[in-house]
Amino acid sequence: MAKIEPTVVTPANTEPPVAFSPTIVATAPAAEAPAPATEPRKLDQLSRIEEKAARIEEKFARYEAVLTRAEASLERSAHKVDAAAGTMDFASIRGEITALRNRVDATPRSGTLFMTAIVTAVLTVILTILVLKFGVPGLFGGLLAR
Repeated sequence: MAKIEPTVVTPANTEPPVAFSPTIVATAPAAEAPAPATEPRKLDQLSRIEEKAARIEEKFARYEAVLTRAEASLERSAHKVDAAAGTMDFASIRGEITALRNRVDATPRSGTLFMTAIVTAVLTVILTILVLKFGVPGLFGGLLAR
């Protein structure tokens, strides 16, 4: 005769998958039976792992908040730049640059300034000699001998 072995059927997991959340999840309820005294190291290790997981979740939540604020700030800045670029009048700026270039081109260069300095110095010397020789009528007479 063939031997019939009983099969063990385990129930399907009907719990929804756990998602990351910034809140700390409570540990097992107190109704569970306490673990045997031979496994305290495993319980300590499990509690340390749970604490580390909770800290990682908190850090993740903080980073997510920081990145969300940075994204919002970046979007606000992009909208401001877009608005500023839309309101700029490039034709008037081009006209102002052309007017400024014309003014710069109209200024005297070094040759003109040098000639002006020489003419001014020569005329100053000639007028000084004439005033010393003939004097200023009504103020004083000539100071040089004739």
